[in-house]
Amino acid sequence: MRIMEQSRPRKKLGLVAGALALIMAASLALMVNSSLRESATMDELAHIPAGYSYVKLGDFRLNPEHPPLLKALAAFPLLFAGLNFPTDARAWTSDVNGQWEMGTLFIYQSGNNADLIIQLSRIAPMMLTLLLIFFTWALAKKIMGEKWALIPAAFAAFSPTFLAHGHYVTTDVAAAFGIMSATYFFVKAIEKDTWKNLGIAGIFFGIAQLLKFSMFLLVPFFMLLAAIWGTAKALRSDKGKRLKAWLLQIPLQLKNLAIVFIIGYALIYPVYALFTVNYPVERQVSDTEYLMGSLIKEGGIGGLLAETTVKMAGNRITRPYAEYALGFLMVSQRASGGNTGYFLGEVSGGGWKHYFPVVYALKEPLPFLLLAIAALGSGLYAFARKPKKTIKSLPETVATRFPEIAVGIFILVYAVVSIRSPLNIGIRHLMPILPFIYVLSVETMRLRFGKAAKPIMAVSLAWLAVGTIISTPYYISYFNEIGGGVWNGYKYVTDSNYDWGQDLKRLAKFAKENNIDKIATDYFGGGNPKYYIGEERVEYWWSAKGNPADSGIKWLALSVNTLQQAKARPAEGFDRKEEDTYPWLSNPYEPYARVGTSIFVYKLAE
Repeated sequence: MRIMEQSRPRKKLGLVAGALALIMAASLALMVNSSLRESATMDELAHIPAGYSYVKLGDFRLNPEHPPLLKALAAFPLLFAGLNFPTDARAWTSDVNGQWEMGTLFIYQSGNNADLIIQLSRIAPMMLTLLLIFFTWALAKKIMGEKWALIPAAFAAFSPTFLAHGHYVTTDVAAAFGIMSATYFFVKAIEKDTWKNLGIAGIFFGIAQLLKFSMFLLVPFFMLLAAIWGTAKALRSDKGKRLKAWLLQIPLQLKNLAIVFIIGYALIYPVYALFTVNYPVERQVSDTEYLMGSLIKEGGIGGLLAETTVKMAGNRITRPYAEYALGFLMVSQRASGGNTGYFLGEVSGGGWKHYFPVVYALKEPLPFLLLAIAALGSGLYAFARKPKKTIKSLPETVATRFPEIAVGIFILVYAVVSIRSPLNIGIRHLMPILPFIYVLSVETMRLRFGKAAKPIMAVSLAWLAVGTIISTPYYISYFNEIGGGVWNGYKYVTDSNYDWGQDLKRLAKFAKENNIDKIATDYFGGGNPKYYIGEERVEYWWSAKGNPADSGIKWLALSVNTLQQAKARPAEGFDRKEEDTYPWLSNPYEPYARVGTSIFVYKLAE
C-alpha cells in the first residue's frame, strides 16, 4: 500500500516532466525550422566572428561592448568546421574593433560556408532558450506547483518573441536566461541561506554578468530583495524585539550579499583571462585608449573610470577586469545616447518615452496582454478592498510568498528602467521581464478566478497556438491583432521588431525564380547580398545614388527598415537630407513584390 502511495507522486512528476520535455522539444523544432530559412541578422555579423576569435585565438579585440559567454558558446561548434579566419586583414591587424568588417570577411569572403557558420553558431542560443523555459517552469513550480507551472513555461516556449530571438546569436535571450536563473537561485539562497545555496547563487549571478552588461541591474535588485526579506523577518518578531531582530538581520543579509557578489565577480576574471590570453597588452591598451577617448575628454567620474580602465589594461594581472570595465563603460555610453529608429510614423535618434509600452502592446500576443491586464486589475481590486489588512499582512506575505514578491519587484524595476532608456531598438530589450509576467499573471489568475482559471488558461493557450502557427516562420515580424499582424507591423515600428535582415536568402530565391540578371539592393542586416545572389548580379545602392533604372538596372530591393527611416517624418532636431529620402521612388509602399516580410522589391522598368 505504501509503495503504491509513493509511486503516485513519482508517476505524476514523470507526466509533468514528459509534458515539459514535449513543450521544449516543440519549441526547439519551431526555432530550427525558422532558423534554417533565415539569413544572418544585423548583430550576428559582429557576434559570430568575435566569439570565434575568443575560442580559437584567445583574443578579445572584437566586440568588447558585450560580455563573452554567449558568443563563445555559440562559436564553440565552429572549432570543428575547418574554417578560415582572416587574421591578415586590416580589420584585424590595425582597425580598432573592426567587428563588422571581420564578420563580412570571415563569414562570406574567406571561402567558408556561410550558412554552416550561421546555423552552427545558433545551436548555443537555442540551448539557452530551452534552459530559460526550464527555469521559468522551475520558478513557477515554487509558486504554483509543478502542473500549473507548465503554463508559463509553455507561454515562454511558444511566444513569437522568444521563438524569434531564441535562435539568434545575440545577448537578448541570454540576458533573460541570466535574470531568470540568477533570481531563482538567489531567492532560494535568501529563503535558506546555506553555504551551498549562496555559492550556487553566486555562480549564476556571475554567469548572468558574463551574458550581458545590463545584468548589473541584479546588484541593486538583489540588495532590495535582501532588505525586504530581512525587514519582513524582523517585523514577524515579537513587538518588543523587532528592533533587535532588524539589527541582527543587517549583518546577516550583508554577509549573504557579499558571498553572492564576490563569487559572481570572481567568476568573471578567469573567463576574461582565458579570452584575453593572446590579446597583446600593448594592443589592448591602445584599443582601450581609443574607445575611451571621448569619455576621457569629458572628464568627471566617467573620465576617471575610463583612465583607470586604461591603466588596468596595461597590467597583466588586472587586464581581464579592464576588458570587462571597458565593455561596461561602452554600453553605458551607448545606452545614454540613443539610436536612430522608426516609430509610429516618425524617425528619431533620441528615443521616445512611450516606446516600450506601445511596442509591448503591439507585439505581445493578445492572450498574454489580456491575462496581464486581468491579473493586474484583480490584484489592484483586492488591494483597494482591504488596503490596511493587505499592508499589515505584508511581513507574512513576504515570508510565505517570497518568490512572487521577487518576481513582481523585478517587473516593476526593469519596466521603469526600460521606459527611461532612450535606446529604443526592440521588444527584445523587454525579454528579461516577459517570463516573470507570465508567471505572475498565471498565479494571480489561479488564485483570483478559482475554477474559471482553468478554462481561461486553456483558451489562452489555444489562442497562442493559433497565432504562433499563423506567424510561422516569420516570428521576428510577429505583431498581434492590434498591431496589424505579421504583414503590417512595419507601419508602426521596425528595426529588430520587424526587419533585422532575416529575409536575404528569400531574396536570392526570388531573384533566381524571376531570372533577374541585375538587382540594386539597399539591404539592412547581417547577410551579404553578393554572396547569396551573385557577385555580378548585385549592385549595392542607396537613395542618393539616384534611380537604378538610369544605370540600366531594372530591379531594386529595399529593406523596410531603411524605407521607413527614409520616408517617415523627422522628429524635431533630427537631421535628414532630401537626397536620402528616396524622392525618385514612386509608390514606395506598393512594391512589385514582397520577399518574406521585410524586403520590398520594385520593378523600375520593363
